[in-house]
Amino acid sequence: MAASAAAATLVVTVLDAADGWFARRSRMASDFGARFDMETDALLVLALAILVWQYGKAGAWVLLCGMLRYLFVAAGYMWSWLQRPLPPSRRRQTICIVQVVSLSVVIVPLIEPPVSSVIAAVALSALCYSFLIDVVWLWRHAGRLVRDEFD
Repeated sequence: MAASAAAATLVVTVLDAADGWFARRSRMASDFGARFDMETDALLVLALAILVWQYGKAGAWVLLCGMLRYLFVAAGYMWSWLQRPLPPSRRRQTICIVQVVSLSVVIVPLIEPPVSSVIAAVALSALCYSFLIDVVWLWRHAGRLVRDEFD
């Protein structure tokens, strides 16, 4: 079962990368497409995190890999400054790839604890670091963004 999940993840990841590449090259990329891609990537990371946990490759803490995006969105309802758009970032794209690849590797049957837990922990640490950078950026720019609305 884990081998099937790993293979399916590989296919989905390759198709996702090809889709993005094709959309940019054919000038069919759009804000909607980018947002849709981001949300489907977040859902894929959540599904992978659930598989990692269910296969006993890491503890329940690995679910944070998949939940951070949704916790960030929920926090935006409490603090509106978190809903502001962020500038484009290669870091975010890279961390997304790190999440998908790391969690995909972890579900491969040959990768067992404690190695699987270490890989998942490194992936989660990278994701937390990325979210921290974005939250700090939004917090630092919150006052300026509010002032810009009234100008």
